[in-house]
Amino acid sequence: MLIRPFQESDEVAVVGLWRACGLVRPQNDPRKDIRRKLRVNPEWFLVGEYRGRVVGTAMVGYEGHRGWINYLAVEPGLQRTGLGRMLMAEAERLLRAVGCPKINLQVRASNQTAIQFYRELGFSVDDVISLGKRLESD
Repeated sequence: MLIRPFQESDEVAVVGLWRACGLVRPQNDPRKDIRRKLRVNPEWFLVGEYRGRVVGTAMVGYEGHRGWINYLAVEPGLQRTGLGRMLMAEAERLLRAVGCPKINLQVRASNQTAIQFYRELGFSVDDVISLGKRLESD
């Protein structure tokens, strides 16, 4: 799998991938999320390409305190083949290179498969509550 920055021509495939992976929610317009990411470290919006098609994504961020991973996705038929690990390894490499001390990510409590995946990568559940406040409606 080739890991590269997102390109505008990837949008339809990326949104389709996110839908196939169950990552799209009514309160989040995926196209707006893409536009927002392209304003901040667009080179850290990673796309995994395999045999000429988009099969994975990861949005990587860092605000100087914690690194964040959002929209980690791998085409359902290719999950458990190491592609998600490859995307996470590249995200971690980028964050280490800028001195990031810790990566945070959010997983829906009901997604035990994803939680196990991250645990296998060395992540642990922090004793925190995630709070959110919408600043703009999608």
